[in-house]
Amino acid sequence: MDLLDQYTGHVEPAGPAARRDLQDVSITKVSVGPMDNNAYVLVDKATGQALLIDAANETDRLLDTVDTVASRDTLSALATTHKHWDHIQSLEDVVGAVHPSTYAHEKDAPELPVTPDHTVGDDDTVSFGNSFVEIIHLDGHTPGSIALLYRDPAGSAHLFTGDSLFPGGHGKTATLEHHESLMNDLEHKVFGRLDDDTHVYPGHGDDTTLGAERPHLPEWRERGW
Repeated sequence: MDLLDQYTGHVEPAGPAARRDLQDVSITKVSVGPMDNNAYVLVDKATGQALLIDAANETDRLLDTVDTVASRDTLSALATTHKHWDHIQSLEDVVGAVHPSTYAHEKDAPELPVTPDHTVGDDDTVSFGNSFVEIIHLDGHTPGSIALLYRDPAGSAHLFTGDSLFPGGHGKTATLEHHESLMNDLEHKVFGRLDDDTHVYPGHGDDTTLGAERPHLPEWRERGW
């Protein structure tokens, strides 16, 4: 796997992965599958243990990415942000090949091709080596959607949002009730708790920050989807 060490938040389908180095952790982003899904590999520098967020598609490409920045033998955790098919196409194959501990929210777990080893929700954590991410349950895009928050001790927070938050708004919701639920969770659990310099890593497309998106919260709520 080709790897860019100049991280911009943009990756191309079939293109190189991109890595951001923090004090204790590296974050690698790669695009996989026909829906241009983002998958993320977080590596704890002290131990080499890794966390994969969303085994979305292209199993070989995902494992090549892991091998480029760590080793598939040190892939100790795999978290699924939500149950939609484009985010789970390689889940069964990756688990069969590497056997990491798997994590998902209990409300989405029954529809996953692999029963998670651990169900997680608000205030739970997922550890990899000496590092960990915090779980934030965001109900709306799916009932069991989660975001994963890494707090860099030397800098900003880093939030992996699946399809619950993109540049320009949240992912599609089926009903107005689901839209309101997701907006409430985003406003209270994300924008209400985290600073503007928080980096946002979505399930598709380019990264953003909470500061770039915060001014648009009223219009997102008003548009109603």
